[in-house]
Amino acid sequence: MKKSILCVPLTLVLVCTMTAWAQKDRLTLDLFLDWEYVAAPQLSPDGRQIIYTRRWTDKINDKYEDEIWIMNVDGSRHRFLVKGSQPQWSPDGTRIAYVAPGQPAGAQIFVRWMDTGDTTQLTRLERPPSNLRWSPDGKRIAFNMLVPASNAFNVKLPSKPNGAKWIDPPRVVDRLNYRADGAGYRPEGFMHIFVVSAEGGTPRQVTDGDYNHGAPEWMPDAETLVFSGVRKPDAEYLRNGTEIYKLSLRTREIRPLTDRDGPDVEPTVSPDGRLIAYTGYDQTDDTYTVSKLYLMNADGGNKRVLTPDFDRSPDDLHWAADGSGVYFTTEDRGTNNLWFVSINGGAPRQVTRGNHQLVVTSMAKDGTAVGVLAGPQQPGDVVIFNVQRPEIRRLTAVNDDLLEGRKLGEVEEIWYDSVGGFRIQGWIVKPPDFDPSKKYPLILYIHGGPHAMYGVGFNFEFQNHAAEGYVVLYTNPRGSTGYGQTFGNAIKNNYPGEDYVDLMRGVDEVIKRGYIDERNLFVCGGSGGGVLTTWIVGHTDRFAAAVAMKPVVNWYSFVGTTDGSSWYYNFKKLPWEDPQEHLRRSPLAYVGNVRTPTMLLTGELDLRTPMEQTEQYYRALKMRKVETVMVRLNDEYHGFNAPLGPRHPSNRLWQILYLRGWFEKHRKR
Repeated sequence: MKKSILCVPLTLVLVCTMTAWAQKDRLTLDLFLDWEYVAAPQLSPDGRQIIYTRRWTDKINDKYEDEIWIMNVDGSRHRFLVKGSQPQWSPDGTRIAYVAPGQPAGAQIFVRWMDTGDTTQLTRLERPPSNLRWSPDGKRIAFNMLVPASNAFNVKLPSKPNGAKWIDPPRVVDRLNYRADGAGYRPEGFMHIFVVSAEGGTPRQVTDGDYNHGAPEWMPDAETLVFSGVRKPDAEYLRNGTEIYKLSLRTREIRPLTDRDGPDVEPTVSPDGRLIAYTGYDQTDDTYTVSKLYLMNADGGNKRVLTPDFDRSPDDLHWAADGSGVYFTTEDRGTNNLWFVSINGGAPRQVTRGNHQLVVTSMAKDGTAVGVLAGPQQPGDVVIFNVQRPEIRRLTAVNDDLLEGRKLGEVEEIWYDSVGGFRIQGWIVKPPDFDPSKKYPLILYIHGGPHAMYGVGFNFEFQNHAAEGYVVLYTNPRGSTGYGQTFGNAIKNNYPGEDYVDLMRGVDEVIKRGYIDERNLFVCGGSGGGVLTTWIVGHTDRFAAAVAMKPVVNWYSFVGTTDGSSWYYNFKKLPWEDPQEHLRRSPLAYVGNVRTPTMLLTGELDLRTPMEQTEQYYRALKMRKVETVMVRLNDEYHGFNAPLGPRHPSNRLWQILYLRGWFEKHRKR
């Protein structure tokens, strides 16, 4: 066993070293640590400048660092402004508020005067602030912060002797959901809304109770906030129970504006304050539901749906400056674009078009919009356009220097038929200098979720595998988002199920093209993709090797150990009412069929698909003497292979190298 584990890193080191020297024109893995990311560009109130967050890798300390950059709307005078993140313009454009490390410790709120560059630390918080929002008069800033709650059950320990060194007190848990992946054990508390003067002072907590509160949004009077939350008895037991609330800062009265069985979120106030747009849906037992865009008066009256027949979920809402309608982005068949719907009704109208993924984060009164756009061969950059003339222009090129002289793999879109009359969309990434007369190894890469969507945006890992001579196939099998309610809900009480067929037919579709070496088919995926990877090797031997990252293999134990209780609702009955359903859909039940060499790869801190799931499958494979290794990423949660997901960038390198090293080890020459 030790010999098997040790030989993999040695192979990987040799492969990585050879790649770095022999393929200078390819996207080599060493470039990952120089990669940069842009996020949340914001237009100044006068529409002349843009601020955004830029993230880079601190290679020495193995972590990410955030900076705020600024430029003119034409892209000129592009420069570093200050260290920090979450920048927000004041209503008059004279200041920005942002979050950065401060005194005495931790993340704090700062304000910077744009004319002089003077900076003031506003807060001395014990916990990180989030969701900064300026009041319309520029006098206050609202934000969210966790507030500890007292434990309802305590005991008193006898006094310890002088100089005694006792262990820390026990952790007492009394909440339904007491851990969160990416954060660990949740502090015993709740997310509340605070308000602080823009000139400094003590932040004032304006919500109360044992409830969690969402991001605050100001009404034009600068004295009223709206937000989503669950301020109801037994809130922790309510699934999708969020409502929209209104809070008066003068009276501290909190009043619900919505009240239905189902979630209501993302309240967005019209420019004149008369209307509130929001998203939500009526409660259902479906595992996937398309959200609708709603409108109501500011007092909660006259609720109506604006997108009754639109079979996609609106997100990232922005009001038109004249209040005539709402702009939103949505997922659609691997792409994301901007849409508009009038408050007077009618079908939504698509504003931007293109084979890209666009997130709009800020809009000016004249219709100028900025956001982040990524395409098949273009990493995410800040872009600008006007909704009246939606010609998108790229303003940043944060990774062009790394890509200069590098050949990227062609990305080809495919569609194919599967069972039940479904059409499945996928993409093939081909090696640079692809030769259709040659035979290439294939990696089938499966997304998680399962209600998620692979998009057309740039994928560093896929391009790196292609640079190493692999064809990569990634698809959106049934259950994926971006294809409507019927397609997304097709795996209800049937997961894994016919999505397995969707994936296998995708492999067959690529093989038909004649350039795949059928001796060297490989499969991998993370989270929900790990579920399907372990399901696949329990149902077919066609793959030469597999890598299951952070899988769920035993639903019966998983629902009680994952970081949220909502997974109980993905089954017809609770596990103690019908264990058979949970076991029948568990990949562990089919481990007796597995002959494929299978690597398990999971973060040590994973609380979404806990390590015990990986350990169960690893032990079962070892008992059966199926070739396997278990790779445990140190100090890492669930999202190590998501964009900006890992706590430590080096763990992303380990993940890619171990995955490909396992395939190289089992590749037939």
